[in-house]
Amino acid sequence: MILHHERLRGLGTLPLLLAVLWLTGCATVGPDYVEPEIAAPPAWHSPMTGGLQGPAQQAGELAEWWKVFQDPELSGLIDRAVKGNPDLKSAQSKVRESRARRGISSAERFPTLSASGSARKSGDSDSPRENELYSAGFDAAWELDLFGRAQRSLEAAEANLQASRENFHDVLVSLAAETALNYLELRSYQNKLAVTEKNLKAQEETYQLVQWRNQAGLSDDLTVQQARYSLESTRASLPGLRSGLEAAMNRLAVLLGEQPGRLHEELSEAGPIPAAPVLVAVGVPAEALRQRPDVRKAERQLAAQTAQVGAATADLYPRFSLGGSIGLEALTFDSLLSAATRTWSYGLSFSWPIFKAGAIRQNIKVQSELQEQALIAYESTVLDALEEVENALTAYAQEQLRRESLQSAAEAAGQALALARNKYDAGISDFSSVLDAQRSLFSFESQLADSEGAVSSNLVRLYKALGGGWTTLAAETPLENQGN
Repeated sequence: MILHHERLRGLGTLPLLLAVLWLTGCATVGPDYVEPEIAAPPAWHSPMTGGLQGPAQQAGELAEWWKVFQDPELSGLIDRAVKGNPDLKSAQSKVRESRARRGISSAERFPTLSASGSARKSGDSDSPRENELYSAGFDAAWELDLFGRAQRSLEAAEANLQASRENFHDVLVSLAAETALNYLELRSYQNKLAVTEKNLKAQEETYQLVQWRNQAGLSDDLTVQQARYSLESTRASLPGLRSGLEAAMNRLAVLLGEQPGRLHEELSEAGPIPAAPVLVAVGVPAEALRQRPDVRKAERQLAAQTAQVGAATADLYPRFSLGGSIGLEALTFDSLLSAATRTWSYGLSFSWPIFKAGAIRQNIKVQSELQEQALIAYESTVLDALEEVENALTAYAQEQLRRESLQSAAEAAGQALALARNKYDAGISDFSSVLDAQRSLFSFESQLADSEGAVSSNLVRLYKALGGGWTTLAAETPLENQGN
């Protein structure tokens, strides 16, 4: 239905004005979003052992957790990853896309203005005369958002923009952690290679000694073969370690957005495994949940879907639009700009879906179920976050206990090897005791190298589970026009 008024004087405009004033009293329909409360436990279930502390973190510790390792190489790699990682660039692009979509939703609240013009000639076969018609004009239209359809759409777009920003922050958290984990893996491989090469050198010396003793008639061929297979067994572990080191370097290069092989020269020199600090403050569960971008993202997605329910509900109500036009129409181009050719109109129109076989109400049900699914996803994300932190706390504390035991075992194995060699040289025991002691020492030292890397890696996983790092990295990598 369309109501038009061709003149602005008199009482002809009164019905239109009264209708607009009455309709402006209508309210935004649909549910108003209320952020769900986080049902977080007061403290972590895992015991605060192995250097863990429950009180809140220091201000900068979680924000720049990689600096606790005091390794400039690690800090530099994370900075380079933030600048070059393809996944992070994709997340930035998604934020810009969401911002543009928010702009589209915002534009729906404002009037539209368009210009048009035409020049036509017409005629028929019975008459040689040609008719001309020239026109030009401006049209304006404005849908009155009386029931909040456009407002709810804008709320959804704004929440989706915020969710995309939290996704960007989540990628930052994962990127920093993955860069650190691959760097620690690289250093662990270098450490294990050094341990293996040291043991290989000792076994080569033992093998030569056994050969000399065999040539002198002081040992038999069995002893020589035992020393040989022990030596070759250790040597056989080198290719796997070198392959692992190569893969870690290549993976680290890709995380930085560089081609595989670009970091080999820079990182070829072996370095120590960055050590974890003596004490680590982990805060309380509620702090971790507020900090984690994935939880924040799930909450914003729930807000967006709640607004979509309101937008769907608004389709039950009529849509009102104000429209108007001014223009020029003439039979000749020369007279187009004369006062007599001017035309204008304005009016109010509305449309109201009377029958759609229940499609609108079914769409409201669809959007409501999507809202329920978003709430379930949010609650699931909270549970997954708590689980990840609890597991990381336990893994970090228990790996430190394992490292302490391996250190003691490696020290005992070294002393046992020295005693076994002395007894073998004195003829008190056979060579098998030396081989057993060598194998045990190599095994414990190799496990110790693994454990030292695992302690630091588990701390990185703990910082990741706590949602650390994104505040500092996001500040260093600003998204343009974040406030728009």
